[in-house]
Amino acid sequence: MQHSAPTPLELVPSGPLAGRVRVPGDKSISHRALMFSALAVGTSRVEGLLEGEDVLATAAALRAMGATIERGDDGVWTIDGVGVGGLLQPAGALEMGNSGTSTRLLMGLVASHPITVTFTGDASLSKRPMGRVITPLSQMGAEFTASPGGRLPLMVRGMCPAIPITYTLPVASAQVKSAVLLAALNTPGITRVIEPVATRDHSERMLRGFGADVTVEQTPEGKIISLRGEAELKPQQIVVPGDPSSAAFLVVAATLVPGSDIVVENVGLNPTRAGLFTALRMMGASIEECDARDVGGEPVADLRVRYAALTGIDVPAELAPSMIDEYPVLFVAAAFASGTTIARGAEELRVKESDRIAAMAAALGAIGARVEEVEDGMIVHGSGGAPLPGGATIATLLDHRIAMSLAVAALACDKPVTLDDISPVATSYPAFFAQIAQLQGAKDQ
Repeated sequence: MQHSAPTPLELVPSGPLAGRVRVPGDKSISHRALMFSALAVGTSRVEGLLEGEDVLATAAALRAMGATIERGDDGVWTIDGVGVGGLLQPAGALEMGNSGTSTRLLMGLVASHPITVTFTGDASLSKRPMGRVITPLSQMGAEFTASPGGRLPLMVRGMCPAIPITYTLPVASAQVKSAVLLAALNTPGITRVIEPVATRDHSERMLRGFGADVTVEQTPEGKIISLRGEAELKPQQIVVPGDPSSAAFLVVAATLVPGSDIVVENVGLNPTRAGLFTALRMMGASIEECDARDVGGEPVADLRVRYAALTGIDVPAELAPSMIDEYPVLFVAAAFASGTTIARGAEELRVKESDRIAAMAAALGAIGARVEEVEDGMIVHGSGGAPLPGGATIATLLDHRIAMSLAVAALACDKPVTLDDISPVATSYPAFFAQIAQLQGAKDQ
C-alpha cells in the first residue's frame, strides 16, 4: 500500500457551497468494528464502514490472521470472527500503509496471542514512534523488536497468557488506551487503564456492546477503565455514523465561504470527538444540530452550517483531546477570523502523519496567513474575514489532513492554491474532492 506517483491538484475559489452531503463512516469506529467483530464468535454485519485505505489495511491484516471479512454488493460488510485468543500466525508481514491507528491497535491485539507478527508501513508511517504503545504492552509480557526510535518495521512476539496491568496514560491517547484494552481481552484477570485526561471512548462503548465486561469509574486521579479478560465477544449488527473528523472540513469550508449553506448528514457527535464544533461555535460559527438521535450507542445528528464571521479565541486546553485531529482545520478557520486565536495543548500533533504544527505553519504562511508556531500549537492572527492571497503550491507531506485543510483554505483565497499531492486523502476520505465539487455546483471534477 505504498503511495504511487504524486497527484497534484489546483484549487480555484468558485463561490458559495450549497446542498446536502454525507461524509464517510467514522474512521475510529470502523477500525474497532472490524477488530472486535474479528474476535467475536459468529457473524457480525457492519453498515457504513469507511472504505478508505487505513480501514482496508485493518481488514487485510485481520484476514491474514484468520478472520473472514467480505463486502457485499449492498455495501454491507460481514465478518466471521475467530474468537478471543483465536488469531492465527500470519504468513507474512502485515502492511499498514499510512495507518497509525491500525498499527497501534493491532499491536495490542497481537500482544496477548501466541503469535509473532511483523508490521511494516509507508514512508510516513515508518517515521512515527510506537514507543508509547510498546511500553504498556511490554509490561503485559509481549516482546518487541523495533527499528531505531521504536519505529516500523517492527516485530511483536505475543505472550499467552499475558499479564494484567494497571497503566496510567502518560499522555492523552485513545490509541494507547485501546491497544491495552485489546490486549486485555485475552489476558486473565482485570486490566485497568487510568486516564488523567479523558480521550475518545469508542472502544469502551463498543466493547460493552460486544459483551465484554468493561466498567468505567470517575475518580480524583482520572477515569479508570477496567476490563475482565478472557472475554467472550458476541457478534453484532453495527451502523457506523459519519466521521466528525471528515465532517470538520466541510463545516469549516461552509463557515468561511460567504453565502454558503449546507447540511452534513449523519455526523457522529460523541462528546469525546466533538471539540472542534464547540470551538467553532465559540468563534461565532453557525452550526445547527438537526434530527439528533442515538445510533448504536453513539449520538448522531445532521449539521446545518451557514457562512458566519468568526472571531479569534483562546482555545480551551481541555478541548484538545476531543479535537486533536481537527487542529489543522481549526488553524485554517482562525486564519480568516477577526483577531488572534491561541491554540495550544496539542503537542501530540508533532508525531502524527507529519509534524502537523510545523506543516500547517508553513502552509498557512505560504498562502499569506500570519502565524506563530509554538511547541504545542499555534498563534494565528486572522485576516478579519478578508480572503488570503493564496497563489502558492503546498507540500502535503503524505498527510491527508494537511491536504484537506489547505483545500478548505483555498476556497477562501484570492488566487488558486495547488496541492502537490492529494493521493493521501484516500486514506480517510476518498470522495472529498468530488463532494467539494458537488457542493460548489461543479458539473465535473
